[in-house]
Amino acid sequence: MSEMIKDTDDQAVIGEELDTKVTHSYDDSDIQVLDGLEAVRKRPGMYIASTSEKGLHHLVWEIVDNGIDEAMAGYATTVSVNVDTDNVVTVIDDGRGMPTGMNEKTGKSTIETIFTVLHAGGKFGGGAYKVSGGLHGVGASVVNALSEWMEVSVYHDGKEYFIRFENGGHPTEPLKVIAECDKDKHGTKVRFKADPTIFTETTVYSFETLRDRLRQLAFLNKGIRLEFTDERQEDESKKHHVFLFEGGLREYVQYLNKNRTAVHPDIIYSEGHENGIQVEVACQYNDGYNPNIYTFCNNINTAEGGTHEEGFRLALNRVINKYAKENNFLKGKDDNLTTDDCKEGITAVISVKHPDPQYEGQTKTKLGNTEVRKVVSTIFGTQLERFLMENPDQAKMIIEKATLASQARIAAKKAREATRRKNPLEIGSLPGKLADCSSKDASICEIYIVEGDSAGGSAKQGRDSHYQAILPLRGKILNVEKARQTRAFENAEIRSMITAFGCGVLEETDTSKLRYNKIVIMTDADVDGAHIRILLLTFFYRYLRPIIEQGYVYIAQPPLYKVQKGNTVRYAYTEPQMDRLRAEMGDRLAIQRYKGLGEMNPEQLWETTMNPKNRTLIRVNLNDAELADQYFSIMMGEEVEPRKNFIVENAKFAELDI
Repeated sequence: MSEMIKDTDDQAVIGEELDTKVTHSYDDSDIQVLDGLEAVRKRPGMYIASTSEKGLHHLVWEIVDNGIDEAMAGYATTVSVNVDTDNVVTVIDDGRGMPTGMNEKTGKSTIETIFTVLHAGGKFGGGAYKVSGGLHGVGASVVNALSEWMEVSVYHDGKEYFIRFENGGHPTEPLKVIAECDKDKHGTKVRFKADPTIFTETTVYSFETLRDRLRQLAFLNKGIRLEFTDERQEDESKKHHVFLFEGGLREYVQYLNKNRTAVHPDIIYSEGHENGIQVEVACQYNDGYNPNIYTFCNNINTAEGGTHEEGFRLALNRVINKYAKENNFLKGKDDNLTTDDCKEGITAVISVKHPDPQYEGQTKTKLGNTEVRKVVSTIFGTQLERFLMENPDQAKMIIEKATLASQARIAAKKAREATRRKNPLEIGSLPGKLADCSSKDASICEIYIVEGDSAGGSAKQGRDSHYQAILPLRGKILNVEKARQTRAFENAEIRSMITAFGCGVLEETDTSKLRYNKIVIMTDADVDGAHIRILLLTFFYRYLRPIIEQGYVYIAQPPLYKVQKGNTVRYAYTEPQMDRLRAEMGDRLAIQRYKGLGEMNPEQLWETTMNPKNRTLIRVNLNDAELADQYFSIMMGEEVEPRKNFIVENAKFAELDI
C-alpha cells in the first residue's frame, strides 16, 4: 500500500519565457505509421494503463479473462494459472479452443490473427460470447506485443496446434500441427514471458496478487474451477491452490465478513436477469459501522461504483423503509431512514453481466449504463422484500441496526458541524495548536502531523515556515474502527485534523479544497510511533479515503542512527544502512540511537527528515480496497481472535525495537 519517493529539488524558472517553438521540419516524411503491434510497444500505457507492477499483472488477467469468458459461455469448467521459477506464466483453459482455420480478412490463421491484430476477437458482436470481460478484445494481442516471447497451443479435433511469437509479437513460423491428442481433449494453452525492456520496474509476479484475484474470480463465477500453481514457493502448502465456490457471492460475503460479527445469521441473496442483463447480489450486516460495498461488471471491479450500485442503494432504502413503516418500527411522524442509515455495517457484493457495458473513463472504474439501475433495483428489491417478510427475527435485527444508525447520525451531525469552516483559508477557525505555513498556495504546502509537543517543538523550529505546517497530536487518537461517528467528531485531535485539512469529511470530502499538497505522518521509529501511524491511517481510510486514493498521504522516514567520526556526520535510516556505515567509516565511531523525534534538535530534524533535498517519504496508496479493508478490520476491529492469528502468522516479519 505504499511507495518510496525521494524528493528532488526541481525549481521553476521565473522571469524567463520558455521557447516552445519546434525548429524541426513538418512534412509528409514526418508522419509515422506504426504497423501491427508496434503501436502497443511504443505506447504500452494506452493499453494496460502502466508498465509498473500493476501493468505486469494485467497481462495475466487478459489471458485469464479469455478462459473465464469461455466458462461464462458454458464451454469451459477449469482455468489454471502456473508461474514457474523464471516468472514464465502459463494459462490453460478447457474451453472450445481457438479457431485454427484461415481468416479471410487477414489471409493468416485465425490464431495468428487473434494474437497479432488489434481488435481481432470473438467479442465484437459476432455471437461467440454474450458477455465478456477483458480489454475490449485487444487483450491477447497486447499481451503478445509486450512479451519477450509467447507460445500458444490449441487442442481440438484430435490435434495439437502450435505457434510461437518473438521480437514484439512476430510469429517465428505459421501455425502448424505438432502432435495428435485425445479426441476429447479441447482448450487453449498460452505461455508467455513479460518483456523486461518494457517492464523495466519489475518482471516478478506477486504471489498474493495472483492468488487473491483468482480467488475473487472464482467467487464471482460460481461453479468455475480456478487453479493456481506457483513454482517459486518453497513452502509446499503455498504452491498449489484450487478455488471453486458453488455458492458464488454467498460465499464471497461470508469470506469478507469472516473477521466481523454478523448481525443476522443468513446472507441475503438475489439473482435474476432482464433484457440480457444478469444480476447477482449478496449482502449481510455486521456489527461494525462502515459499509463495505464491492461492485463488478463482467468480472471487472468497478471501484467507483456506478448505476448497478445506485440501483442497489435505491432498493435497500425503499424496501427497509417500507418494512419499518408497515411493521411499526417507524411511526407516522418519524422521518424516513436515510440510505446511509440503511447501509451502516453492511457487506455487499453486486455483480452484473452485461452484453454491452459502458464505462466512464478508460480504466473501467464506474459503470454508466442507465438501464442497469432499474434492473438491479427491481431484482434486488423484490428478493430483499421477500427475505424480510420470511425472516421476521432477522428483519428486526436489521431494522434496529438502521434505527440506531439514524439516531447516531443525528448526534454526529451536530458534532460534525463544529469541524466545518465557511472558507478553507479562514485562519480564525483553524486549530490553536496548528503552526500553519504562510503560503496560501495549496499546491506547494505541506502539513506534518507530529507525535507529541516535544517533537512538535523541534519541527516548528526546524521547518521552512513558508510552505510547511506543523500539527502536533497529544497522545494516540481515537480508534475509529471501534467507535461511532459521534465519538469521532467529538475527539479533539480528529476535529483538529479535519479543520486543518479543510476538505470536508466522509462523502463530503472534496480534495480540491485541501489546504495542503502533502499530509505527512511523522512519528517516532518505535512501537508507539507505529501504533499512532496505523490509528491515523485507519482514520484517513474510513473518513477521508480520497486523500489516500489520490496520493496526498505520506509517511516520513526519520533516521535511526546518527554516526559521527571527527567532523564527519552521517545518518542511517535502517539497520543495513548502519552496518554499511560501520564498514565504510571504520572504528572509533560516536553512534547515537534515536528513540524519538524529540531527541533531534531542529537543525537535525530539518536536514534528515523535512528538507526536500534529503528526505525520503513513503507515499501511501490504495492498490486493493478489499484487502485494505480486511487488514483494518483485523488489526483495529473488535474481534480478538483474527488479530491474534494474524500476529502469529506474521511475527517472523516484524522488526521489534525492544
